[in-house]
Formats: sequence, C-alpha cells, structure tokens
Amino acid sequence: MESYTIGQAARLLGVSVDTARRWADADRFPTRREGTRRMVDGPDLAAFCVEVAQEAGEGEDAPYTSARNAFPGIVTGVKLGTVDAQVEIQAGPHRIVSLLTREAVEELGLEVGARATARVKSTSVFIDRA
Repeated sequence: MESYTIGQAARLLGVSVDTARRWADADRFPTRREGTRRMVDGPDLAAFCVEVAQEAGEGEDAPYTSARNAFPGIVTGVKLGTVDAQVEIQAGPHRIVSLLTREAVEELGLEVGARATARVKSTSVFIDRA
C-alpha cells in the first residue's frame, strides 16, 4: 500500500501544507507516524480527496451534464481566430487547453481572469503511474 507525507498529500489535494495539517489535526483524515514524519495511507487519502471534491461542488449551481470530469479554474489565455478559438485554463496544478468556436467563447464571455470549468468526456484517457 502506498503512503504519502503530509506535504505530498497537500500537493495532491491542491492546498497548502498548513491546511493539510489542520485537516489531519481535526481528524478529517487519519495519519500515522513513521519516525518524525506524518504519513497518510493511499486509500484514506483517496477517500478524503473524493470527499473534498464533493464538498467543493456543493453550493455551486452545477449544470446538468453527463461529463463527470470537471476542472474548475481560471482562464489564463484566449486566442481568437476567425471561426475558432483556443482557451487555456489553469485548474490547480493542471493546464487545460481547449479548442472551440469563437462564437462559444464570445457567448460565454471567456476572457483572461474569468472563472471557468473545463469538463472532459472522452473515450480515450491515458493514465500514467507516478
């Protein structure tokens, strides 16, 4: 079973190390000591990640969609063509680039600094083990 330090857990959760420590101190997820390091077991961290993601989605007016892979972030780039457009979103540590129509970009009011959510639905998803 894979285990993670609090620092690694914080990076995977997209929060500061201090926030991860506070959550651990509040018993939001279990930790154990390995020498001087606090460790989180992989399955416990995975369950907590799901919980945090569900909490983040509560209270938002989420659209009805079949696309389950949602990456909320901020627009960091917009390149408009005559008919098409390229939009770049920074969603936590993830850079997502999408090609769409210029009309869609204009209708959505996408511009650098705007909050946006990239939704991904694909039949081909590649996964690498870190």
